Amino acid sequence: MEGQDEQTTGARAADGSHADIYGEDGAILSSFLAAIGAAIADRDTLTLKREVDDLHQSELGDLLEALHPEQRRALVELLGADFDFSALTEVDEAIRRDIVDSLPNAQIAQGVQDLDSDDAVYILEDLEKEDQDEILSQLPFTERIRLRRSLDYPEETAGRRMQTEFVAVPPFWTIGQTIDYMREDNNLPDRFSQIFVIDPSFKLLGAIDLDQILRTKRSIKVEEVMHETRHAIPATMDQEEAAREFEQYDLLSAAVVDENDRLVGVLTIDDVVDVIQQEAEEDLLRMGGVGDEELSDSILSTSRSRVPWLLVNLLTAFLAASVIGLFDRTIEHIVALAVLMPIVAGMGGNAGSQTMTVTVRALATKDLDIYNAGRIIRREMGVGSINGIIFAILIGLVAAAWFRDPNLGGIIAAAMIINMFVAALAGILIPLLLDRFKIDPAVASAVFVTTVTDVVGFFAFLGLATWWFGVR
Repeated sequence: MEGQDEQTTGARAADGSHADIYGEDGAILSSFLAAIGAAIADRDTLTLKREVDDLHQSELGDLLEALHPEQRRALVELLGADFDFSALTEVDEAIRRDIVDSLPNAQIAQGVQDLDSDDAVYILEDLEKEDQDEILSQLPFTERIRLRRSLDYPEETAGRRMQTEFVAVPPFWTIGQTIDYMREDNNLPDRFSQIFVIDPSFKLLGAIDLDQILRTKRSIKVEEVMHETRHAIPATMDQEEAAREFEQYDLLSAAVVDENDRLVGVLTIDDVVDVIQQEAEEDLLRMGGVGDEELSDSILSTSRSRVPWLLVNLLTAFLAASVIGLFDRTIEHIVALAVLMPIVAGMGGNAGSQTMTVTVRALATKDLDIYNAGRIIRREMGVGSINGIIFAILIGLVAAAWFRDPNLGGIIAAAMIINMFVAALAGILIPLLLDRFKIDPAVASAVFVTTVTDVVGFFAFLGLATWWFGVR
């Protein structure tokens, strides 16, 4: 049956819509990829247009990511003016840059004209300044001004992510005038949930929801039913902060204002969802020391992005090794120490990573601040102490039975308590300290936490053994 399902992929459904292109695992079916690949190889433009015509922009984005680089460039070339540029907002940066770099600026200018301003900015912001200027020069004046204003805001701000198409009316209009305006003007956004109220200088006065308009008589003036704009977002606000506003106040859209409180755009929930996903992925990748790496990156660029933190890890590994070197005579006399000491360091590293992960996430979501830091630190100290005692008893009993030496079991138990306690402290204090000095804790915390737990674990275990057994 599975083979039969794949054979039907690429055909039209009875109602004219495109058949499902995904398999049960959520990946694009190999038969559909093969059909697209064959059409590209044959330069069969008619077949390609028929196959991708009804695909949603996210589906077309998945298709682009699944194709080989040469195939995706050829697909865009063959589709020509029929290529949906909004699909480029659904692929990772490396693929988007690869496709855009292969296209003439005239085709890009034609393609972005049909997009919402936020999607157009998303594509244009990756280009060189000269290419941006050339593309913008080919757009209508109003569209050019809107896109240029968004591009002038810093990267990863609300101004870059906002949509400059919005509906705004003066406060003295009636509800009837507002409704007629929305019915007759063809240049309004395709979708919106709020109408903003502005004065002649575009200063934001308030807003009115569509459901309120539908429930209000036509003769009532807008100023009588409008409400103050809740949580207007400065255009220079970091996009992660803006997303947090949406999350905290359950917003569907929010006005974006400049430094003079003039309305310049609107931020919508679909853009905020993308921001939340993007920021979460960045934090996850940075905690692994891989920066902004994408699956589509080349071998050389991937290697180059990973080398710096691997080099830092190497240097910190030498620091931990130097601590072991201080107790080489002890290890020579008691070989069992070499077997057991990785356990102390490893358990401390895992405990520290647990605390660090929770702390970095709490800092990112603003759940951890100066007001509750003391309480959280005390909590982690308690957790570290309890877990240290539990695993000290377990590893102490195992070590004592394994090497038939109760003294050795007691030493590793004591070292375990010390290192688990220090690991808990390091896991929360190091991210807090890095955040205090404006260093991204998601990037740098892991290396320092691991170093602390390795050094303290080795020093505590080998130091206690040296003192207890009197090795000179």
